[in-house]
Amino acid sequence: MKKSILIYFLVSINLMANMYDIKPIQITKDVHCAIGDFNPPTKSNKGFVSNICYIDMGVSIVVLDSGPTYNFAKEFHNVIKKDYPNKKVSYVIISNYHDDRILGASYFQEIGAKIVGHKSIEKDIKDNPDNFKRLFAILDDKIMNKTKLVKMDILAESGFTIKGRNKAIKIIKPSITSEENSDIAIYSKEDSFLFVGNIVFNGRMLNYTKNSKVDGWIEAINNLAKLNAKYLLGGHGKEFDKHSYKDTIEYLKILRGDIQKAYKDGTDRENVAINISKSGYKKKNIPYLKQLNYNNINNYYNQLEWADN
Repeated sequence: MKKSILIYFLVSINLMANMYDIKPIQITKDVHCAIGDFNPPTKSNKGFVSNICYIDMGVSIVVLDSGPTYNFAKEFHNVIKKDYPNKKVSYVIISNYHDDRILGASYFQEIGAKIVGHKSIEKDIKDNPDNFKRLFAILDDKIMNKTKLVKMDILAESGFTIKGRNKAIKIIKPSITSEENSDIAIYSKEDSFLFVGNIVFNGRMLNYTKNSKVDGWIEAINNLAKLNAKYLLGGHGKEFDKHSYKDTIEYLKILRGDIQKAYKDGTDRENVAINISKSGYKKKNIPYLKQLNYNNINNYYNQLEWADN
């Protein structure tokens, strides 16, 4: 009886200590991924809004993106240790500079993992300092405790490879700029698995930022599709089949075609927002379609105006 009470007490303490509910899904024998909430960061999701994965390399574990906070990364590491108690995390590869992907690196760097980002990531960080204020403004000090932005240990170019016992994973820069300059994909040929970060969204509307380049984004997806990976997981959304990129590229082509035509015809931006994308895409009922579509239209329209000035 006393033993049962002790076990119950220890389990209860552990549950109370966990701030996040992290339940990775298995994609292949060696690849597991936790799927983030589809909403923007809120107090309820504690900033866990993007996907994060780990790959068993045989000799160690490689993590793909680090999550939004030090505490998230620590809990994610505890999940990994349940399956791989004797393997350390050797590398963490960051798919772009966004706060929900990079701030957990503060924990992984502390435990000795090497943090890897594309060589363009430092400029993205320098040019977008407000990106790192968002989570600190939304979440309380307890959740954000020990969270900080850390420097990359390795600034990599496309083709950078991490070798394990029976496999290698490679960083791919499929275009100069897609959503962001620092966007990369991570490819495990042996697992036929691609993690593509914010190059692909599904389950919610994508975010075309002031930094995005529509031609480069479409180019990136086309180049990644050529790899014909069996599994392709984006940075947001739970789909990971080989065709999971199709909603993203369909929307980008509609956005590009409609805005370019409207701009050429002299349609003002308010009417563009009303008339845009009358195709079947709007019928897909994707979360945040209305809000982000309007923002995407404005950002791309602005880019066309600036290009003409």
